[in-house]
Amino acid sequence: MTTTDKAIEATSAEQIDRLKENLERVEQLSKRLVEVMAQKKPHNPGLDGPNQELFARAASSYWAAMAQNPTKLLEQQVQYWGKSVLNFAEAQQMFAQAMARQAEGEGEVPAPAPAAEDRRFANPMWEKNPYFKFLRDQYLTNAAAIRTAVEEVEDLDRVDKQRLSYFADQIINMMAPTNFLATNPDALEKALETEGQSLIDGLENLVADLEANDGELIVRLADESAFEIGRNIATSPGDVVFRNRMMELIQYKPSTETVHEIPIVLFPPWINKFYILDLKEQNSLIKWITDQGYTLFVVSWVNPNHDYAAIGMEDYVEDGFLKAIEVVKEICGTKQVNAVGYCIAGTTLCLTLSLMKQRGDKSVKSATFFTALTDFSDQGDFTPFLQNDFVDAIEAEIGEDGVMPHYIMARTFSFLRANDLVYGPAIRSYMMGETPPAFDLLYWNGDGANLPGKMAVQYLRGLCQGNEFVGEGFELFGHKLHVRDVDVPLMAITCETDHIARWKDCYRGVQQMGSRSKSFVVSQSGHIAGIVNPVSRNKYGHYTNDDLKLDAEAWMEGAEFTQGSWWPRWEEWLKKRAGKQVPARAPGSKAYPSLEAAPGQYVRAKAKI
Repeated sequence: MTTTDKAIEATSAEQIDRLKENLERVEQLSKRLVEVMAQKKPHNPGLDGPNQELFARAASSYWAAMAQNPTKLLEQQVQYWGKSVLNFAEAQQMFAQAMARQAEGEGEVPAPAPAAEDRRFANPMWEKNPYFKFLRDQYLTNAAAIRTAVEEVEDLDRVDKQRLSYFADQIINMMAPTNFLATNPDALEKALETEGQSLIDGLENLVADLEANDGELIVRLADESAFEIGRNIATSPGDVVFRNRMMELIQYKPSTETVHEIPIVLFPPWINKFYILDLKEQNSLIKWITDQGYTLFVVSWVNPNHDYAAIGMEDYVEDGFLKAIEVVKEICGTKQVNAVGYCIAGTTLCLTLSLMKQRGDKSVKSATFFTALTDFSDQGDFTPFLQNDFVDAIEAEIGEDGVMPHYIMARTFSFLRANDLVYGPAIRSYMMGETPPAFDLLYWNGDGANLPGKMAVQYLRGLCQGNEFVGEGFELFGHKLHVRDVDVPLMAITCETDHIARWKDCYRGVQQMGSRSKSFVVSQSGHIAGIVNPVSRNKYGHYTNDDLKLDAEAWMEGAEFTQGSWWPRWEEWLKKRAGKQVPARAPGSKAYPSLEAAPGQYVRAKAKI
């Protein structure tokens, strides 16, 4: 036997051994997959799509229009057929050219430049290989045909048209050839390079994600093993100085010898955890505020379980906002605080300010709102999810458990950016077998929280659907709360590309507030990056305009642009309302001693139902 023969025999033996190992792993993973799917609790099917009535009305409208104008239908079909045949002809031509060049020994056909930028089709194979080129081109042709058909549907109101467009796009995104192994060149190349190991690793990732979420498929976006709350994220020094069933109140340690007399109490949203404002030292708004010489308190909300089924907006107001303000005043010995509310907590801060106005309580000296909606007359990208069929399904899902599971919100937010937050990560994790990146922002994004059932329904029905806060009033504690009652000096920070709380919608709400002193800022970027915009990076600028009587378009047209973070502008505004300098305050007091070091217990609780 020659040396070459021995090498071949050894290689074959090694390959067979690896194959056996992989087959054993596949069998084990398959058993785990079956087990986790068998235990999966079924959810209400109404959460997966609109009721069939929407599609029936759209189809009826489409065909009625076509019956009246059949020439238009034939025109569309001829265009579609023609483009499809052209796609096939181009693929055939590429194949023939490749064969001819190969016969003449000239190598591959040079790849032409991509027709359009789409990160899904970055692999050169989409241009060079006739098979993949045809798949891509025909997919894009089909997508264009579907979108054209949706655009030309008549006799649907604005909301139904928007919903139809959204769900058509979801189908288009789902059916992309990149989402299937046999038609994804990146995944196929990786499988060949790794002798199938990438597929084994991908199956492992899939099973692990299903097991982590009780059978619900929520794609893990970040390497969770890379982060530990309190060790390398949420590390600003401070102490939990108060705790009740709704929240822990954290007082952060001062970093200056003196501080402004009036303390700040910051209310983050309870849909996610507060440490988005304290991911790391370089971009921590919490650290930056203390470095500017302020006494800062931050609320860390509880992650609700079944025991919180009957908790409503009134509990968040009473045991959250009002209690935190009371404790902060007592610890600091002041009559007032400066309050900050982010997202849904900004909305609820407005409710609280209306209640305080009606009660004659002047404990809040000024209010700052980060991306906070109060006028829900235009629901933006969330319109498809805020109609009765979906909200009915959410109520049914809450059911006897009384809690809205965290994955419902996570999935809703993710599918608003499906290619970036669902399909792209799923391809990398499940087809390519890659470990998710060690990215702190994505780790936070996956660290969701449940919502109490009563509170979720109040918010969806009364605020989002009924728009009661700017209408007849949102009823709590026997009061009709209204946006016009918000009359303290205020600054609203919004974000230019925010798809969750669009700046124009936030602007509309601020215009209706009763304050005689209003400042409005539009930061570049989105819901998170526009807020977590540290001064040191000098990355995103912001727009300002003092004339809030203008409509949104005119406001932006006349706005002044400033390069860099809005943080210093806010601090300049805030210090005028923050009182004199006093000696820096250590966390807590005799009446409110430190319970434990920040970031506390509540932030560590994972959402489980």
